[in-house]
Amino acid sequence: MSTSAPAGRRSVLGSKDRVKTAVAAGLGTSVENYDFIAYGTASALYFGAVFFPESDRFVGTLLSFATLAVGFVMRPLGGAIGGYFADKVGRKPVLVTAMLVMGAATFLIGALPTYEQVGVLAPILLVALRMLQGLAFGAEWGGAITMAYEHAPWHRRGMFAAIPQSGNPLGIALASGVFAWSDTLDGSWQWRTPFLLSAVLVIVALIVRSRLTESPEFQEVQASGKTEKNPLLATLAGDWRGILRVIALRVVESFAYYSTATYLLNYITERHPDLRPVALGAITAASVLAIAVTFLAGALTDRIGRRPIYITACTAAILFAFPMYLLANSAQPALVVTVFIIGIGLIHASLTGTQGSLLTEQFRTATRTSGASLGYQVAAAIGGFAPLLAAALVGAFGWPGAAVLYLGAALIGLVGILVTKETWGRQERERVLRLVAEEGRAQTAAGTPVNAVLPPSPGSR
Repeated sequence: MSTSAPAGRRSVLGSKDRVKTAVAAGLGTSVENYDFIAYGTASALYFGAVFFPESDRFVGTLLSFATLAVGFVMRPLGGAIGGYFADKVGRKPVLVTAMLVMGAATFLIGALPTYEQVGVLAPILLVALRMLQGLAFGAEWGGAITMAYEHAPWHRRGMFAAIPQSGNPLGIALASGVFAWSDTLDGSWQWRTPFLLSAVLVIVALIVRSRLTESPEFQEVQASGKTEKNPLLATLAGDWRGILRVIALRVVESFAYYSTATYLLNYITERHPDLRPVALGAITAASVLAIAVTFLAGALTDRIGRRPIYITACTAAILFAFPMYLLANSAQPALVVTVFIIGIGLIHASLTGTQGSLLTEQFRTATRTSGASLGYQVAAAIGGFAPLLAAALVGAFGWPGAAVLYLGAALIGLVGILVTKETWGRQERERVLRLVAEEGRAQTAAGTPVNAVLPPSPGSR
């Protein structure tokens, strides 16, 4: 379908709050990712011993990754709930509510008693809070992306949608950096501190997000009475193919991250404990690089389309599946750093930078958040099992088992993008650029901003 919104009295140059909205969405996304990723890092490094100490080391690791996966199982439900209300009452309320729930759950994880203190109640509480994290994270993404996308200039939607996506590696970098620092602390403060510190980030993000204006496209649909009575059911009935496309496109990105930053981190540190600081530092450095690569990938899609970048990234993931473990097995610090730089800083970042616009453009405005969120979070739920599956496969077949798992996810992504039509092709780009030029001339002639009466987009529904 077309990238452009339905006809109406909106500026093709975007809303006046376009930059503020995109930055605020990115800030909130970074906090949500900090909270969610902190759990993954703690699962790889600490939770097996803290919450499952009666198990042997291998079983403890599996149980720790199983609680990690619980949060991913909850994400589709969070995406369905968040998407429903974002398409029914507005994008902004969902963003604020999701932030509150995520922040509270993350802070409480840092205050949990351990198995040694309260026995089996400790892992039960841990799982309950992880479920809340999953609900909040599932609800947040769709609202953040659609807000940035719908406020953006039509010819820069790839770039603006990539700004909240850049919040993903920013949150990852913050979490990894804090864990690298907290690793120098004593006792339980090593894992508690990153969760407790998240309260500061949540407060800042809440203040910024509370000042946002609602999406102009949603307000237009709402004013025209074209909102769906039940956006979720309407999406499942009319846009189920789009949901399936999003799942296929998202699986490769989810596996690319969690197979690398969570499982590979555990794989390396279990075999070479002295490399733990190197691995944590490498994830932090790769995440910092990914902030720029994510943004640049999104901006590049505005110039050449969405599909070329995604095809390239999926192909790179396929080629990297076995070399990533060969490099990790070398136990050479420089090669370990290289693994994370390529896996997170380049491959994963290129996928996320493209997803903001590509996945959003599979749906019309009235069901956009519901469709994109549901497909995105279902795939995330599948990807959340990547560390658990990788650990089990390595236990059975050695490291090639984990490499084949990564390769399989990359192949699914490649097939997904090959069967997905380009949403921002040459003809559409040229048409929108003409509209942008016409409106720019009109604004210059009038001396003040004016809204263009826009023609329907080809294929718009």
